[in-house]
Amino acid sequence: MSSEKLQKVMARAGLCSRRQAETLIEAGRVSINGSIATLGARVEPKDTIRVDGKILKILDEVPTRVIAYYKPDGEISTQNDPQGRPTVFEHLPSIKNGRWVQIGRLDINTQGLLLFTNDGEMANRLMHPSSEIEREYAVRVFGEVTDQMLDQLKSGVALEDGVARFDVIIDQGGEGINHWYHVILREGRQREVRRLWESQGVKVSRLIRVRYGTATLPRGLAQGRWIELTVDQINALRQSVDLPVLKSIDKKSLGQRQPNARRRIQNRVRRR
Repeated sequence: MSSEKLQKVMARAGLCSRRQAETLIEAGRVSINGSIATLGARVEPKDTIRVDGKILKILDEVPTRVIAYYKPDGEISTQNDPQGRPTVFEHLPSIKNGRWVQIGRLDINTQGLLLFTNDGEMANRLMHPSSEIEREYAVRVFGEVTDQMLDQLKSGVALEDGVARFDVIIDQGGEGINHWYHVILREGRQREVRRLWESQGVKVSRLIRVRYGTATLPRGLAQGRWIELTVDQINALRQSVDLPVLKSIDKKSLGQRQPNARRRIQNRVRRR
């Protein structure tokens, strides 16, 4: 790797976006070979970068990868949990260069689509509020829902952290007092979908994220399993946040599914 801009290297390592890296550099929190870095600095593989005193590993340019994971209920959207609960990272494939960066989160009682990538810049852009990326959820509501309530949810509801609303609400039908809706919003506040419905006096009995931006929950993908996105799917995500499309990529690593559990067991038996 030839010399590259410091903020680009920091973003590729998954630490932050390039813009956030610039802020860290301006604040004097980044050093190169023991000297405080300045904006515009370039680095080479032999250089030692520290952020807040901690060494940042310089990664070679690697193909962008994105995984779609079907998160089940009961898993935590974090790498480690002090209480020992299962986390979404436990089922992901190993990665030689870099690390998996989670794009958004889902609370423990929400299931559905979670995206992971090794491209820190893309992850940060997809999560940044200014990108206004659509999130679509399938919601089962327990309780009577009136037209007035739906109008209120679309016009705006004052929550404790500000006004929130659904951009779109689609009636999906149901029986009795259990009813399904698809809702679309462009924010990722904590428990926002649940809090919006609860503001109308009804309860969310099931919540599934089915789409994040241009990526949808793959049909037939079982809970707790993953599949890698294709080049076209990755480029659709990149274009939605004004990133250049990938011109070359390791196609062998794309479009793969998590091996079937039974097949893995059979392979271990054969090797014995």
